[in-house]
Amino acid sequence: MRRVLFSSVFFSLFLFIIFIQLNCGPKEEKEMTQEEMIARGSYLVNLGGCNDCHSPKVFTEMGPEPDTTRLLSGHPSDAMLATIDTSMIQPGKWVLTSGTDFTAWVGPWGISYSANLTPDEPTGLGTWTDEVFINAMRTGKHMGVGRPILPPMPWFNFARLTDTDLKAIFAYWTIASSFRNAIFPSAYHFGLQTFTTVIWPW
Repeated sequence: MRRVLFSSVFFSLFLFIIFIQLNCGPKEEKEMTQEEMIARGSYLVNLGGCNDCHSPKVFTEMGPEPDTTRLLSGHPSDAMLATIDTSMIQPGKWVLTSGTDFTAWVGPWGISYSANLTPDEPTGLGTWTDEVFINAMRTGKHMGVGRPILPPMPWFNFARLTDTDLKAIFAYWTIASSFRNAIFPSAYHFGLQTFTTVIWPW
């Protein structure tokens, strides 16, 4: 009787282990169609608030909203920053932003201008590939090999996404309206490398 009971318990445990392995093990991601990839990218871009920093704004009764004629085109090349009062960047006064578009940022690292994310080749991401974009998000460096990506871009949060999600974001950007807009080169202080590697990606 005990042998039968033991065999039953053992067999039940064996089936349970098999069930757990089949249902809780790593699952292969379903390969998405291009349309599904773009739809997923649109969802992630809107969830991630890419337009908040990378699109110029228009002012409405509800406050500033992304300019739908210049979505993801970055800091306007004809928008000059006002004279910066450096006394405003002190402990407890961490960051300043441009007063109209929220596409330029000033902080301990220097000045950063939001990039043009449209598929324009000379001034946007037209020469990039999804692999280059993934490397940039994984390393926190421009094109994966260049200068550090400056605050307030939270690349370290994007680094937690899967390759599939990052490819979806890039796929969505490639079908966005191309916009010719050359961005000012970002300027940063001598201590940037320490700031971006130690303080910024918390």
